[in-house]
Amino acid sequence: MDSFRKYVAEFFGTFVLVFLGCGTAMLVGCDASNGCGYLLTALAFGLVIVGMAYCIGNISGCHINPAVSLGVLITGGMSGSDFCGYVIAQILGAFAGSGLLGAIFDLGDLQDMTGGLGSNGLGSLTEVPGQITGKSIAAGLIIECVLTFIFVLTILGVTSKKFKHGSFGGLIIGLTLTLVHIFGIGLTGTSVNPARSIAPAVFAGGDAFKYVWVFIVGPLAGAALAAFLYKWFEAGVKAPKAEAEAEKPVKAVASKPNNSKKKKK
Repeated sequence: MDSFRKYVAEFFGTFVLVFLGCGTAMLVGCDASNGCGYLLTALAFGLVIVGMAYCIGNISGCHINPAVSLGVLITGGMSGSDFCGYVIAQILGAFAGSGLLGAIFDLGDLQDMTGGLGSNGLGSLTEVPGQITGKSIAAGLIIECVLTFIFVLTILGVTSKKFKHGSFGGLIIGLTLTLVHIFGIGLTGTSVNPARSIAPAVFAGGDAFKYVWVFIVGPLAGAALAAFLYKWFEAGVKAPKAEAEAEKPVKAVASKPNNSKKKKK
């Protein structure tokens, strides 16, 4: 039952991420030439992470991203069965978010400013508009790998049990996601999250679906590299002395009998 609660939390968190993040992009557009929409989209994704971190973080850890779950798995923070459950829940949550967005935009006769439910793409990396080549695919893989590497490495550092970062972890992670979106939106639309990419691509079809594998392989590769590097980092660093001392068991001190009373003459 505890695992099921975690899966439901991951479903809900990923649903919110796709619904609000991709939904914002669909409403305002996220073309690099449109600064307002660009920044609003980046902030939407980052703010969702901040909100969800304090909402479901204590339940599931608020991964809401298969790449993050892979990083946690490699660093020993979760079991293989939980990893599978998390990924399935995340993908289903993303489909729920994309499906609801599609229904709302159809019923409201709204214009999707992204043209594909906020799906990721390689169009901005092509030399000739509409002509995706091996170079643009390679560039997309590198971008997604590097951005996910930065994002997951930050998460692993902030959530490490070896060090304490107070109650600001969710804010730091959300701001980091905003940062990587600010850089990556004009290049690939910024995925760093296979679940967030799969669902919109399936609904959008076309090139979005044809090249969705780039937004699965790139983020997973970046997450794995981040996890292995962080394990190496942490292996060579000792916990702060104050924390180490606090973890030592406190020895009971036997009270000495009070012999201060004078003997009666």
